[in-house]
Amino acid sequence: MTPKPADLSEFQALTELAELRRVTSDLQVKLRQAKASKEELIRAAHDGARDAAMILGNPPKVPRPKRDARQGRAEVALLHLSDWQLGKRTDTYNSDVALKRVAMIGEKLVKLVEIERADHPVRECHNMLGGDLAEGASIFPGQAFEIDSGLFRQSFNCVGAIEQLVRLQLETFERVVCWEVDGNHGRLGRKGEAPREDNADLFIYREARERLSEYERAGRLEWHARERFYQIVEIGNYRALLVHGDQIKQFGGNLPAFGIARKVGSWAAGVLPEFTDCYLGHFHQPMVLPLANGRGRTFVNPSIESDSVYAQEFVAASGTPGQRLNFVDPKAGRVTSERIVWVDG
Repeated sequence: MTPKPADLSEFQALTELAELRRVTSDLQVKLRQAKASKEELIRAAHDGARDAAMILGNPPKVPRPKRDARQGRAEVALLHLSDWQLGKRTDTYNSDVALKRVAMIGEKLVKLVEIERADHPVRECHNMLGGDLAEGASIFPGQAFEIDSGLFRQSFNCVGAIEQLVRLQLETFERVVCWEVDGNHGRLGRKGEAPREDNADLFIYREARERLSEYERAGRLEWHARERFYQIVEIGNYRALLVHGDQIKQFGGNLPAFGIARKVGSWAAGVLPEFTDCYLGHFHQPMVLPLANGRGRTFVNPSIESDSVYAQEFVAASGTPGQRLNFVDPKAGRVTSERIVWVDG
């Protein structure tokens, strides 16, 4: 009698289960490695910004400015800081030039405020930190050949520049307020490789804020961290929308004035919380565009960089380096004076 074949189904099931576990384990290892690689990149950016702040040391305390006791109708300085592209290298621009130009912004701010103060008090300064302060190092192919420093050095320079500018403001104004959004050049790697909040601009803002935390605790400095892609900047009855500007696409090498007007008009129609004016950078050209509602405007900020080959070749445009400075009447809720702080001298 022929013996019945042994029933090996149980052993086969166990073998298949073991193989499945092995494959699952291998996939988990690869997933952890891939995740660790991105986490290392993000951690390196965090550590670079933190180390940069530590290297800067502890500067002396900033004395309080003399209080302006005049009863005149006070206005507020509103400074838009964006698109420094610090770390970028062109024929006339590099990190050293960028730092000198940021310092020049501070010097000219003080002079322009003194002109305004001849007529009325200006006790506050609001900084709109609009993103792309660092150039980045790997957001597009070949970027490594267009920079003079990596992300660590860029972070080191940006933290120091923001701190020095705010410290000068603390000597000049009774109160300083900072609002922040991130830009596309601050992202880590190519678009979509990391969460949007993993952005060099945000690391830099965080470290600069920590460097200045004693003034925030003393009530002399107020800081509004980025929570979404926009900020509603509030100065009394004045409400301004702050965005970086990369939300508006550029086609065919043209500056998208129509695209800007259409997008901001849609935001003003109720898509975003109510605002009067909009401030954005990204396009490196100073423009002022009216909103369709006839009440507000869009202010586009220039950059402090110069001789951008990309702008010359693709956009067929060149800009004079500068940043926007407006003065606001908080009671009337509107801009009273508009200037560009030119830093090409």
